Amino acid sequence: MTTVPAADAPRAEGLLLRPFGPRDAPALLDIHRDPTLRRYIRHQVTDLDGAARWLELQDRGRAEGSRYSFAVLAEGELVGNIVLKRGAPGSAGSEVGYWTAAAARGRGVAPRALAALTAWASETFAADGLVRLDLFHEGDNLASCRVAEKAGYPFEALVPAAPPHYPLDGHWHSRPAG
Repeated sequence: MTTVPAADAPRAEGLLLRPFGPRDAPALLDIHRDPTLRRYIRHQVTDLDGAARWLELQDRGRAEGSRYSFAVLAEGELVGNIVLKRGAPGSAGSEVGYWTAAAARGRGVAPRALAALTAWASETFAADGLVRLDLFHEGDNLASCRVAEKAGYPFEALVPAAPPHYPLDGHWHSRPAG
């Protein structure tokens, strides 16, 4: 299994990507007040204790090598999250995900961050067998389709709904690593 130092992070023009930390809790809480964001994410932050739990999940995932979540900052402000969900050591595929704060939408933040994460993951996990990156989103999330396409993740197939967590059909986008 590849070990990734906490200081190792993707690089995107005009953005700073870094691991989340306790200082991000207030901004997380503020961003998670957005009803559009809440509509599409499973783990919602509703108070500072919830933010601390969410941050702990990110830290645990990094320590276990299963989840590499990065805060996306523009001009010093937290504007998004980009994540690589790594399967078992040596697995051929990984899943990517993201969300963007309401104020940052439409500014190219998500496609740039996703492209950076894709390049970083491809390089970092090539020796560990990574050959494919998958992206899933709710079928009615047209903005996510645009982000996926802009970052080089073509549409592959519809994914049937799986209530209660995924009440609508979804979209699967995929691309080769590297």
